[in-house]
Amino acid sequence: MAQDVKESFAGAPARKTPTAPTSPPAPAALAAKVRTLGPSMTRSMQRVAEAVAADPAGCAALTVTGLAELTGTSEATVVRTARLLGYPGYRDLRLALAGLAAQQQSGRAPSVTADIAVDDPIADVVAKLAYDEQQTLADTAAGLDTVQLAAAVTALAAARRIDVYGVGASGLVAQDLVQKLLRIGLVAHAHSDPHLAVTNAVQLRAKDVAIAITHSGSTGDVIEPLRVAFEHGATTVAITGRPDGAVTQYSDHVLTTSTARESELRPAAMSSRTSQLLVVDCLFVGVAQRTYETAAPALSASYEALAHRHRPRGGTKR
Repeated sequence: MAQDVKESFAGAPARKTPTAPTSPPAPAALAAKVRTLGPSMTRSMQRVAEAVAADPAGCAALTVTGLAELTGTSEATVVRTARLLGYPGYRDLRLALAGLAAQQQSGRAPSVTADIAVDDPIADVVAKLAYDEQQTLADTAAGLDTVQLAAAVTALAAARRIDVYGVGASGLVAQDLVQKLLRIGLVAHAHSDPHLAVTNAVQLRAKDVAIAITHSGSTGDVIEPLRVAFEHGATTVAITGRPDGAVTQYSDHVLTTSTARESELRPAAMSSRTSQLLVVDCLFVGVAQRTYETAAPALSASYEALAHRHRPRGGTKR
């Protein structure tokens, strides 16, 4: 849960305490955590995070004092970094480092691809993008808290109404989720206009669900309607690349995404979309499973309603 909320939202009353992740990230998720959370860390914490990501085997052999000396930081900084990465303490981080080192030695952990250059041949662009997309999906899957995911699915399956908030590239992902939910007979709305989002959020109640999609975790146009929904009793879900972001202050369930490294030709909006779509698909499939008796006929009906648009038209071409 975010400790520092934007000033414009700081005075809002809290209705309930969001559910925290129940277990530390798997070893495979450690590198993804470092890439995702690195920009939001202090410089001293970044040195610790970069060290453990660069040499997991070597750091796993160090005590907390040894790692602090290696990185020119303090023991307290090492412990804070471990906790920010999702581990209760340094001992848990060392275990994850040992597991990650074992994966790398077995050849299962790929190296990081190079950035796309402006003069790269198109074949190299395809290869690099394909690699980054695959790595982003693997990182997101490894770091996704399935307890939080299952709780969000349960809430969606029983919801009277579902509102999804997102702007820019995240708004496209919000529309994708709503389109899927509509096809299985659920009442869902996507909101990219912040004014309409807030006025609709006011109508939400305890049996409703509000979902905010924001890679940065600090998009005000998304946080504000989620806050309103939260205060009116709706179950709230955040899909974000920043589990310490302001959006989580008003989230009952947090689903964390990963992204590829940003570059001039691969901005955050482009890389975050891939992982957001994976989480959206997980939510949809989970809800479809829970509501199969009604979801299956609804999917069939929507398919039949559109089938004639995909059949070749009759008649003779001239």
